[in-house]
Amino acid sequence: MWDETLEWWSNENITGKSGLFVDCTFGRGGHSRALINLKTNAELLVFDKDPEAIEVATKLAEETVASGQKMNVFHSSYADIAEVLEKNGYSQKVDGILMDLGVSSPQLDEAERGFSFMRNGPLDMRMNSSAGMTAAEWLAKVDEKTLADVIYQLGEEKQSRRIAKKIVMARAEKPIETTAELADLVCQVVPRRVVGKHPATRTFQAIRMHINNELGDLQQGLKGAFEMLAPGGKLVVLSFHSLEDRIVKRFMQQHSKPADLPRGLPVLAADIAPPGKVCVKGSKPRDEEINVNPRARSAILRVIEKVNTAET
Repeated sequence: MWDETLEWWSNENITGKSGLFVDCTFGRGGHSRALINLKTNAELLVFDKDPEAIEVATKLAEETVASGQKMNVFHSSYADIAEVLEKNGYSQKVDGILMDLGVSSPQLDEAERGFSFMRNGPLDMRMNSSAGMTAAEWLAKVDEKTLADVIYQLGEEKQSRRIAKKIVMARAEKPIETTAELADLVCQVVPRRVVGKHPATRTFQAIRMHINNELGDLQQGLKGAFEMLAPGGKLVVLSFHSLEDRIVKRFMQQHSKPADLPRGLPVLAADIAPPGKVCVKGSKPRDEEINVNPRARSAILRVIEKVNTAET
């Protein structure tokens, strides 16, 4: 879905080689680099919580500015996009905004980040490793019911109650400090139901999403991002989880429908026109792309264009 995502984000039929663009989830800069190469006169703003991602982005910005292009880096959650852009004079001027909601490969591959049960490391899971509570610290304090609810609601794990009970019993004897320890506890409770899918997958996902307030950030970020678009600007979202995609789908549906007013009111159709138009309703990767990149198998692409600035 790389080409399709870049095509919608770059909005080239409107902006040509120029324009103002935002990468809400810089990661290691794959999408940003592609946009810089494509849009030689564009200005790019990038966001990320991860200090390591910001180091990469800062270096890229130095190279980009040296070549005569514009790029600004913000060490911040994209949930704060409206506040940051308004403060810097970019309000309602953006031509394309990208949100790639997947966890970046380096975060999964680096054991010390604590995201993966496949590599033993400290149980951290924070996107911003310099702030907030680690997964280990949260697991040491959370009550059993709240833990079970998080695993069930964010991980959609049917064995959530049993997993929570096992964790609480285990921590009474010894703190749970590594990814291997947590994965082993889950495996004692959850049978391996699907070939190729680790029993701890849903539990790790749920705890990560809770620690980083991922759904809350998404809801706030979608609203702020859409507000910052110029007329004709596009908000492009790649999601990898059903809960995320449900939020994105609902947001785009709500912003592409006219205001729901009582019949008979003396209001012109133009006055209640929807603020957005959905351009992509849920595109999925082709089989050949999944074969090359298995992590893309759950990706869903949705795009909305801002067509009316009266209602955002």
